[in-house]
Amino acid sequence: MRCLLFLLLWGLPQIWRSSEVPQRNFPFRCLQISSFLNRSWARTDGLAWLGELQPFVWSNDSDTIRFLKPWSQGKFSDQQWEILQHLFWVYRSSFTRDIQEFVKMLQIAYPLEIQVSAGCEVHPGNTSESFFHIALQGRDILSFQGTSWVPAPYAPQWVKKISKQLNYDQGTKEAVQLLLNDTCPKFVRGLLETGRSELDKQVKPEAWLSSGPTPGSGHLLLVCHVSGFYPKPVWVMWMRGEQEQPGTQQGDVLPNADETWHLRVTLDVAAEEAAGLTCRVRHSSLGGQDIILYWEQSSASVGLIAGAILVSLLIGGGLLTFWFKKRCSYQDIL
Repeated sequence: MRCLLFLLLWGLPQIWRSSEVPQRNFPFRCLQISSFLNRSWARTDGLAWLGELQPFVWSNDSDTIRFLKPWSQGKFSDQQWEILQHLFWVYRSSFTRDIQEFVKMLQIAYPLEIQVSAGCEVHPGNTSESFFHIALQGRDILSFQGTSWVPAPYAPQWVKKISKQLNYDQGTKEAVQLLLNDTCPKFVRGLLETGRSELDKQVKPEAWLSSGPTPGSGHLLLVCHVSGFYPKPVWVMWMRGEQEQPGTQQGDVLPNADETWHLRVTLDVAAEEAAGLTCRVRHSSLGGQDIILYWEQSSASVGLIAGAILVSLLIGGGLLTFWFKKRCSYQDIL
């Protein structure tokens, strides 16, 4: 395992809730997911993100890293990328074989899944922050901190033995440090330069109100929908005047197919207290002009729609009755 880790890390340095909208950042995150159903079936896939955008994917069914953005290569030459892809191909094959032997030696039960998450974030002033975590079955077991491997607090006992062995390998530790503290930040700075126009794009949100399932007698569930915005940081709150409503519940910010985002924010309120409430939306694309939606308008619109539907039904019912009576009178004549 140590030699495989060293192979990968040797190759990479060669090429590589408030009232304000949160400030953007662009962490670079790589995720390796290796699934083992049994001793004879395994697959490894890789993903990478720069901030909210995904510039790379590495499928188990392919020998190459696939670019998802025209700027994914950054400042690397074609030759450097060719070396990188070959190293990853060798690493993936060796990783699968060694994990299977490792599982057999430690008598770990199948199926199992291993995740490796690593990357860095560049800050102003030429500083950076890095991370390298390994998880088994979704639980952290090992990470690289500073200059050494450190077991997670509740990792199995055998992880301590592995980390001790890894820490004896000074060459691997130096390679990891170089990757995290030097290569990764340089690589990210190149991507930030080549992808700047897309990273800095602004897409204004659309927002509308609706009511959800009735939470209880005499209560309303007010729903504020915000969709189609980019970048991801957004602030949405139910308000009464300038007062934030503490019962506001915000769902997860979820992706749309076009790389924009959507969000659903709710408020459970007594029906008689709904009047005067607003949903306020703040986003960097709005230039400081918040979107403010008034519940009264939404309620009136719903009432008008319901009234129109009711009138249509009544008119339709009257015409149907008239037609039926006329038809019966014609049949009587014949």
